Amino acid sequence: MHVFITGASGWIGSAVLPELLGAGHRVTALARSDASAAALAAAGAEVRRGTLDDLDVLRDAALAADAVVHLAFKHDLAFTGRFDDAVAADRAAVEAIGEALAGTGKAFAAASGAPVSDGAVLTEADGHATVPGATGPHARFAVAEYVLGLAERDVRSMVLRFPPSVHGEGDYGFVPALVAVARERGRSGYLGEGANRWSAVQRFDAAAFVRLAIERAPAGATLHAVDDEGVPVRDIAAVVGRHLGVPTGAVAPEDAAAHFGWLAAFAADDRAASSARTRSLLDWKPTGPGLLEDLEQGHYFAVRPSGGE
Repeated sequence: MHVFITGASGWIGSAVLPELLGAGHRVTALARSDASAAALAAAGAEVRRGTLDDLDVLRDAALAADAVVHLAFKHDLAFTGRFDDAVAADRAAVEAIGEALAGTGKAFAAASGAPVSDGAVLTEADGHATVPGATGPHARFAVAEYVLGLAERDVRSMVLRFPPSVHGEGDYGFVPALVAVARERGRSGYLGEGANRWSAVQRFDAAAFVRLAIERAPAGATLHAVDDEGVPVRDIAAVVGRHLGVPTGAVAPEDAAAHFGWLAAFAADDRAASSARTRSLLDWKPTGPGLLEDLEQGHYFAVRPSGGE
């Protein structure tokens, strides 16, 4: 297939690109900077210049392709307290792509997050209720429901739910943020008893999942990129504390914002999920290390040189 991908230079996308190319697909990638364009071209992609705000570019590129993989998200806004602005930009981009693909039968895979499980282990059938006017991370789920609804408009649409941790060397998501907080505070913390869980997947397993999804998934599918169903946050904190040589312990809920900063809401979430249906549907077989095993390898605790990337 000819695949148009957004977010191809990001953490997950930069693993998805070689996965697609290696399977024989032709890839056009959205690039918002000269540096990104050069890197994507060097990796073997055709480059389309633009950003998530260039809706006409998104429409044209989607129509020119056989399938669209939408991985881009304005994490620079989301991680600095402007999550609603990031979701609004995502919604506009997804709607532009969706309207362009309506009636074509083409594949459209859009990334989303794992809903809060609150003590359960969510399956692909769960977590589809949305609250009108919801803000924050929950507002992103309404975008996912829009994507699923495109199946009724002759789009082979699917939602790719990624867990809180897509881990591996070079990760710059939630787990590195926990490490940074522990290093700064001199304490590796968890909220309450730390029994809340994060599901997880290794980065290259996630890339294979994306490829299989656009090749095999039916219209209207919700898919879970999950290997570890749920790792207790206190277990993550314990490994972090041991590697940093700092104590590990509970943080009182009233002190969460002071200790974790913007990460406080996510540190409290329970996001356990199963991928049994996804594995069966796609014949997806994760082979990478689990999150705790990956943490034990030590690369999450290396201090980068001053001024380095």
